[in-house]
Amino acid sequence: MANLQDDIHSSAAWIAQALTSSDYRADFTPQSLWEIDRFFDEHSRDGAAKSGGLLAEGLGARLFAIGSYAGEVVRRAVGGEWVVDDDDPEGEINIELLLQDGTRCWPVHRAMKRFQNGAEDGIAAWLVCMWELHQPCLNGRSVWGSSRNCLGEDIALAAVAG
Repeated sequence: MANLQDDIHSSAAWIAQALTSSDYRADFTPQSLWEIDRFFDEHSRDGAAKSGGLLAEGLGARLFAIGSYAGEVVRRAVGGEWVVDDDDPEGEINIELLLQDGTRCWPVHRAMKRFQNGAEDGIAAWLVCMWELHQPCLNGRSVWGSSRNCLGEDIALAAVAG
């Protein structure tokens, strides 16, 4: 019998393959998260799946898979581990990503919010902040090419203060 740990990894791999076959870049890089937002833009509107779109069927499983994918992108980028409770009746929704510095996040919640609220709860923006706040600067610049993190702080100053 599969457990949530296994489900996270298999669902993330499954959605990456499905997205790739539908011409989305889903290669587990931080940059691929913009493709997740594009996917939501193209297949949902105002908290509902578009008729005939890729979220019109199996919505719960697909949101779990997208949350697992997004969380796995962050886990691979900044380090951390999945925390699950196989006895929780809502365990799929409540999977948690515990980052190395103790920060906790709930990627499936974020996927659900993105679906419900649209671009204002973007996956990429949220996870870019996770990356920027947990990644050392590279020669004074973020991996996104800016000298400021997602909070508008100068990276060199944020690194000294943090």
